[in-house]
Amino acid sequence: MGFGGISVWQLAIVLLIVILLFGTKRLKGIGSDVGEAIKGFRKSMNDDDKPAVEDKQGETLDVQAEKKTESTPHKD
Repeated sequence: MGFGGISVWQLAIVLLIVILLFGTKRLKGIGSDVGEAIKGFRKSMNDDDKPAVEDKQGETLDVQAEKKTESTPHKD
């Protein structure tokens, strides 16, 4: 028994047909493109988190409160 009712022989036949249709070079290229896309996505997700943390690092609560009051408009 294989995966979800599909036997190992059926998986091997499907893999052989995919290799015959696309060729090993194209499959390798598709795999590397998908890998690079995932790597770029993870890097961008990590880069988005870093600036928010680095901006507030080293500031005291007083400095953060001053920045908030300076950015809010005053009503006269």
